[in-house]
Amino acid sequence: MDGGDNQPPYYPQLISEGEWAGWKIWGSDPYELMSGPFYSRRDDTGQMVCAFRAEPKHMNGGGFMHGGCLLTFADYALFSIGDEALQGSGSVTASLSGEFLDTAYVGDLIEARGEVTKAGRSLVFIRGMITCGERAVLTFTGIVKKTKRKDAAGS
Repeated sequence: MDGGDNQPPYYPQLISEGEWAGWKIWGSDPYELMSGPFYSRRDDTGQMVCAFRAEPKHMNGGGFMHGGCLLTFADYALFSIGDEALQGSGSVTASLSGEFLDTAYVGDLIEARGEVTKAGRSLVFIRGMITCGERAVLTFTGIVKKTKRKDAAGS
């Protein structure tokens, strides 16, 4: 599905209507669709912002957001924030850590922003923060390893 324009086989799709109009979604990732869905876009300053709306499926038994959901979202955000540094390569999470600061509830808008702190030949270092309104919910750092893409035949 390269199409001759050097696009990877999987790329984000633009949402054209509803709450997420103007945002992009990785429709090719079944885990992220089931876990989120998660969205991303560049804001007016050019900074990448990722977001999702908290649903009952994101909550733990205590009625607030499950920590695993926040870490899954942080992992998604690593790749969105690091998008430019990862262009032209495959990639996998090499490391992810987070510090839980607060929680969120059903209906809340959850956002992540961050920055690439270093982009080397094979590793990209990223840090970010997940917020709910003005409240910091989770800070995270991660390392993404660049990999070679496999072609359609798997080689």
